[in-house]
Parts: sequence; structure tokens; C-alpha cells
Amino acid sequence: MPMSTDARSSAQEPRRGTSADEENYLHLVGERVRLQRARRGMSRRVLAQASGVSERYLAQLETGSGNASLLVLRQIASAMGIAVHDLVSDRPDPTVDVALLRHQIERLSVDEVRELRALVTRRFGRASSPEARVALIGLRGAGKTALGRRAAEAIGVPFIELDREIERTSGMTLAALFAAEGQTGFRRREAAALEAVVKAHDRAVIATGGSIATEPATFDLLLSTCHVIWLQAAPEEHMQRVADQGDWRPMQASQQAMEDLRAILASRAALYSQAHGMFDTSGVAEDVALEGLVRLIRAKLADQGDADNDRAKPG
Repeated sequence: MPMSTDARSSAQEPRRGTSADEENYLHLVGERVRLQRARRGMSRRVLAQASGVSERYLAQLETGSGNASLLVLRQIASAMGIAVHDLVSDRPDPTVDVALLRHQIERLSVDEVRELRALVTRRFGRASSPEARVALIGLRGAGKTALGRRAAEAIGVPFIELDREIERTSGMTLAALFAAEGQTGFRRREAAALEAVVKAHDRAVIATGGSIATEPATFDLLLSTCHVIWLQAAPEEHMQRVADQGDWRPMQASQQAMEDLRAILASRAALYSQAHGMFDTSGVAEDVALEGLVRLIRAKLADQGDADNDRAKPG
């Protein structure tokens, strides 16, 4: 059994300088510990014995006066048979139906989850024409801007670069925005910019930021309102194209940069693969890649036009 938390000074951090928001969060975590314990009919003594965390410290934690380390919270969660996330999330607790549904989904295979998501999207998705807008995703250097701009011009639809929209609406460069509002502020503005673009344009080619797929709510909005194409390229080509754009920073420590790039690609592959289509630009001249992408986009827009006409016909 783990050593009692009561004896460890590292388990509770000093409270000096704690903000009101941080105090509220500590009370939220404490209330969650108390509620989960009560739901399981566990007294503090039983939980203390099962987790190795002293009754005294559990009492402090539940009243919001204890600031537990992540490892201590892991002990407590494990003793109650729940995930640490159930204690530390700063989002509202899910309803019973949502919690049960989550557990049901966790038992499904990858293919079954994908099928379920498609069913949910068809039944409860946004009432729009998603394939009338084409969105390009992928890492920097994949050709989202260069190919996207030329493809939109060739097809005769607007080209929208989401990062530039964020800069326009915020009145700041991305660097200044991150400095002023951090990652959270950027993600909020990115979601708002995408929402505005979708409302303003029925047909467009949209180039997105490379990390848009990592924000579930924004990525879901993109997938449900656009035909999403993942522009792929080999890691070496990603890096060379970025350098060709005049950014030599990745080349200054090329070995580490290449390792980081491969790690990013590997971590995002499962997200990018949720796209409706993929287009590999590796080893392809830009003009040749453009022709292929234009054919793909035209086919999607034509399919959507036929579908719109079918829906407009009287039954």
C-alpha cells in the first residue's frame, strides 16, 4: 500500500498566492472526490485504507483546503475504480446518460466507433451542405495555402486561409495573439472564425491551421460543415517546403527538428485520417498536384450540386 499522504509534504502545495479561480477549482476537485466516494458508499476511513491517503488529508481535500499532487489523485481515483479525469476535469460533470454512453462507446472497436459517429452525424449533424465547402488539413508545408489558393481560383470559389481570418478579426498577428491570450484564446478565436466562415460561404476552399484537428469541438465543426481533405507529404518534404518559404528555423537543428516533425505526424495521423479524403503531394510537382486536387474538388462540388438539385425536386 502506498505511503500515507499525511506524511508527505510534497502532497500539498503552499496556498500562498493562490488565485480565486484556483481556489474554486480546488473546491471543485474536492467536491468531486466527496461525491464519487459517497456514490460508492465508501467512508473516508475505507477510502483512506484503500488509497493510502490519510483520513485527515482526505478531509482537507474534500473541503477544498488540500492541493493534492497528480499522483495522490491517481491513488484516490484508483481506489474508487474511476479515471483521474473524473476528478480533475474542469468541465461540468456529464449527465448520467452521457456517462453511460461513454462507457458503451469505450467497449466498441475502432471500426464500430467510426460507424457510430457516421450514424450520429447523419441523424443529429448540422443541417448544411458540408461537401459544398472544401477544407484542407495537414501540417505546414503540405501545400494547403499554395495549392488551395490556386485550386480555388481555378474553380471560381473563394479561398479562405483561416489563420489570416483570425488575424483580421482579432487585429493581431498570430504571434501577438498567442503572447496576449495564449493557446486558450487562440483556440476560442479559431472556432469563432470557422463558424463565421461557414455561415458566410456556401462554397469555398478553406486552408486550416495544422493543429485544428487537435481541438475536438472545432474539428467536429469542420468535419460536419466541409468536405475535409488531408494533404499529405513525406516529413522531408514538409521540412524543405517550410525552408523554401523562408523559414530556416527548422533547419538550424535539423536532426531534432526532423524527429519532432515525425512525432507530430505520428501523433496526429489518427486525427487527420478522419478526413473525408486524402491527397498525397509527396514527390509531385506543384502544377501536377494542382491538377489532381482541382479534379478532386470539382468532383466533390459537382456531387453536392447534384444532391442539392435532387433535394430541390418535388417529391
